[in-house]
Amino acid sequence: MQSARRVVCALSGGVDSAVAALLLKRRGYQVTGVFMKNWDSLDEHGVCAADKDCEDAYRVCQILDIPFHQVSYVKEYWNDVFSDFLNEYEKGRTPNPDIVCNKYIKFSCFFHYAVDNLGADAIATGHYARTSQEDEEVFQQKHIKRPEGLFRNRFEVRNAVKLLQAADSFKDQTFFLSQVSQDALRRTIFPLGGLTKDFVKKIAAENRLHHVLQKKESMGMCFIGKRNFEHFLLQYLQPRPGQFISIEDHKVLGTHKGWFLYTLGQRANIGGLSVPWYVVEKDSAKGDVFVAPRIDHPALYRDLLRTSRVHWITEEPPAALVRDKMMECHFRFRHQMALVCRVLQGGRVPGQREDPAAGAVHVHASEGPAPSWGGHREPQ
Repeated sequence: MQSARRVVCALSGGVDSAVAALLLKRRGYQVTGVFMKNWDSLDEHGVCAADKDCEDAYRVCQILDIPFHQVSYVKEYWNDVFSDFLNEYEKGRTPNPDIVCNKYIKFSCFFHYAVDNLGADAIATGHYARTSQEDEEVFQQKHIKRPEGLFRNRFEVRNAVKLLQAADSFKDQTFFLSQVSQDALRRTIFPLGGLTKDFVKKIAAENRLHHVLQKKESMGMCFIGKRNFEHFLLQYLQPRPGQFISIEDHKVLGTHKGWFLYTLGQRANIGGLSVPWYVVEKDSAKGDVFVAPRIDHPALYRDLLRTSRVHWITEEPPAALVRDKMMECHFRFRHQMALVCRVLQGGRVPGQREDPAAGAVHVHASEGPAPSWGGHREPQ
């Protein structure tokens, strides 16, 4: 008789991961819940929110009658996520720590802990996403030895697991999973991938999970909470006062505490003006932020976006891109943005000395400017 499949489910203390664990248990798996503590400072009220979330996760395990574990990745989060967050802002870029957290913490640290320490056959999370595998295929991955050396790439391309959008297009979280490794994706189950948020709430209500159902969905960065974002960032980065300058006539419109605090396309908070102004460019040398009036100003639009090294979920660039140096694709640069058809152009080919993953995405002007970071948060 085959022993029950062991699935370790990440529990955040929210309704989604709680229902994910419930559904896994209903499928007959041996489920273990794990709460990850990634940040340990107090919120604006002097309360450690992580402690309350941990209590809620533990209560979920009690209700479902499954084992509970807590692990701390505070050090790893600081080194791999928060330090990167600060470094990116210092360079004038707007990072997304949720994507980085999924890559280095949830689907690396937690993944290896579940497999190596708890003997997991698979891991699971409450993300709204799907893969190209059925559950049984996920479990079989434990027994598939991936070849090393010359034949490794051919094996991976032919057998790559795909990351697919969730059935609930509004809640789809594949944007936040875009940097997850193929190794982790092969061993991951997303129980909520085929469900809507409303149905998940209904399941929670019918299964005594009212304590997580009543919690408000977290949409802020865990290390900021409800505190003012600018004030928080300036606790770690040195202020660099500068001026807001009109892109039209170079008139000084106001002052700011740091050019790195602003994202291209973000509305600039400049007092005393009759119309909203938006960030067009940033001069890191002088510290000036150039702005344009109205969201439809031509200066806010771009036809071309250049990327750094691309992360391919299948580990290899698509064959069409390698062959033709360009390919049509669907593109988004923020969560819940509608997918649009664009052209991906890669000027470097595998086998050459250049980076095969570099490229450029042509974005037509009709897409408009990028919003501020605040719209990027991964719901818990």
